[in-house]
Amino acid sequence: GNEGPMGDVGDQGMLGKIGPIGGKGDKGAKGLPGVSGKKGKAGTVCDCGRYRRVVGQLNINVARLNTSIKFLKNVIAGIRETDDKFYYIVKEEKNYREALSHCRDRGGTLAMPKDEATNTLIADYISNSGLFRAFIGLNDMEKEGQFVYADSSPLQNYSHWKEGEPHDPAGHEDCVEMLSTGEWNDSECQVTIYFVCEFLKKRK
Repeated sequence: GNEGPMGDVGDQGMLGKIGPIGGKGDKGAKGLPGVSGKKGKAGTVCDCGRYRRVVGQLNINVARLNTSIKFLKNVIAGIRETDDKFYYIVKEEKNYREALSHCRDRGGTLAMPKDEATNTLIADYISNSGLFRAFIGLNDMEKEGQFVYADSSPLQNYSHWKEGEPHDPAGHEDCVEMLSTGEWNDSECQVTIYFVCEFLKKRK
């Protein structure tokens, strides 16, 4: 016989498995710019100059501490002493005024040998350190020919000048160096050489 008419659509069947994820689509068009944000709060004023000064001073203080630490390490490594004083050779080349300030900044002064025993001790120290000469605390900067110690006291009954010294015809040799022999020689104050500091022992 002839083919019959198509029947009604049946109910929807069960969902099948989800298929694989598709590939990444093309980049979309750029959106319109957003509305401008509100004005931000004013920043705080930086007192940078003051901070720079503080930091600068800290750097100076650190440098001074490092110098002091280096000085103390060197002192521990080598020092001479009498009953009431310590003596230390600073192996840094400085002129007389710089050497004087260096010793004073550390609580002492340039060495002032006022007797034979102290002079011999310092001379042996200079010699054993392999040096030829070093500044001591003696000068005639105030008045030519009138030598005074670094504490402003004049020469008394003791001196140990090298033969022919002090000899300063041009008037330029106003500071005193001790030679490794223990002899004194007047020298120009601007020469830069090693020097000897002395420190008074603290009484118990």
